[in-house]
This record gives sequence, C-alpha cells and structure tokens, in this order.
Amino acid sequence: MQVFPDPQQLQMAMDAIAQFEASPVPGVWLGLDREQVISEMRSRLQNPFSLSQGGQPFCGPAVMIFELIRHHPQQYVKICRNLFQIGGFHTLKNTWISASERLRNTHGNFLMPQADWMLLSTLRESQNLWLPIEPNAPDILRNLAGITKPWEIVGWTQELLGFADVNFTKPYLFGHLQAMENATAVLDQGGVVLALINAEALLKNKPPLIPYPSHWVAVVSAMDFTDTNSPQLIDFQVYSWGQKMRVTATPQAFSLHFWEAITAQPL
Repeated sequence: MQVFPDPQQLQMAMDAIAQFEASPVPGVWLGLDREQVISEMRSRLQNPFSLSQGGQPFCGPAVMIFELIRHHPQQYVKICRNLFQIGGFHTLKNTWISASERLRNTHGNFLMPQADWMLLSTLRESQNLWLPIEPNAPDILRNLAGITKPWEIVGWTQELLGFADVNFTKPYLFGHLQAMENATAVLDQGGVVLALINAEALLKNKPPLIPYPSHWVAVVSAMDFTDTNSPQLIDFQVYSWGQKMRVTATPQAFSLHFWEAITAQPL
C-alpha cells in the first residue's frame, strides 16, 4: 500500500504555503484570520488526519479533502489560497467552484477550524440548491444542509482527485467478502475508498434498532479478518472526525451497517 502524501509533493506544497504567506493579496472572507488559516493548512499537510469537521455535518466534504491532501497536496494549497484570496477555485477538471458572498461574510463561531470551515463549507454549498450553509443554525437545518449524496462524492472524486475509474460496492447486496476484496485491491493500487456507514454502530458500538446510513468515512487500511476465530471479526481503519479510527465488526454487522463504498483510482 502506497504512502501518502508523497514526500516530494509535500515539500512543494509547503513551499507553496510559504509563497501564500508572503503574498500581499488580502482575503475576501470577513470572518477568517489569515495567519490562523495558513497555520492550519500547514498542520493539515503535516498530518491529513487533523482535518476536522468539528461540530458541523460536513463528513462528505471532509473525506474528499482528506484524500485531496494525501494525493494532491499542492492542489490543496492552491485551492485554499485561491479560495481565501478570490473566493473560488478551479478543479482539476477546470470546473469553477466559488463561495457565495453570504458564506464569505459569515462571522461567529464556526464550530470547527477556520481553514477547514472555509473549504468544507464551500464544497458543501456548491451542491445545495436551496438550503444555505449557516454555522450556527438549528441542528435540524444544519444537518439537512450538510447531507452528502453518493453521486456528489462521485463528482468530487472526479473533479478534485482527477480519478475516472469510479465504482460502487454494496455489501448488503453482494456480501462482505466482495466488499473487503474490492476495497483492499483499490487501496493497493493507490486509489481511495469512501464509505457510507452507520457511525453509531461501527464507530460508537451503539447500533440503532433500524439500520440506516449516517456518515461518510475514508477507509485507510486493508480490510481483513482479525486473528481471533470466535467470533470472526472484520478489522480495518478509517479517517473520521479528525482522527484515525479502528472498526471491528462481525460480518453480519458489517453487512448491515456498511452501506456502500465508492472506490476510485487513477486510470
């Protein structure tokens, strides 16, 4: 399995941050502090797992930017700089994504780090037709505005990562063994595995009475069976909520609560 980010690309990204820091161009986000944004960007390059959605329902954008940092650290810096200085950026497919004036003028408690708010909120807003992104809106409105659909993950994977070979795996239809094999094979080829799960069951060990999808994670390790034979358990690691987390589940729980995985890799 490949190591991300690539050390040479990482150094070039760090150099790009230094250029951003030296630039006299002011920012267009009224509620953001330039020095704090740059400091947090450096931290994300040094440890992509530190990217945090905080108290906002931005798990979909978070897994995408996590993988962007790991696969294209220079592009991450370019996106952040353009977003901070001019309010928008071009994707690898040359699609223009911008933050609305309303979003850029937001003040107050973002409930998450500023650099992450700037990028994740813009990405989420770009897909919302009618629900605005408000950092301190009532929970029900923030959660509705923050829902990320599978086709949005597919689009971002193509636009932000430049991956064209995108596939779906549904364990509840095809079984846990195929899902495990597909995910491990894609990761071995330098690809990404972005999974829609029930976080309460797989990350908090509090399964709901009725299974439902609630959270996007990035799978960062091979999926395998643990050494214990009774009971048989599936074991793997994911990025979620600003950290690396371990998932250990029976095949039955995995099939119930691991709803689908979007796998993508370079052609």
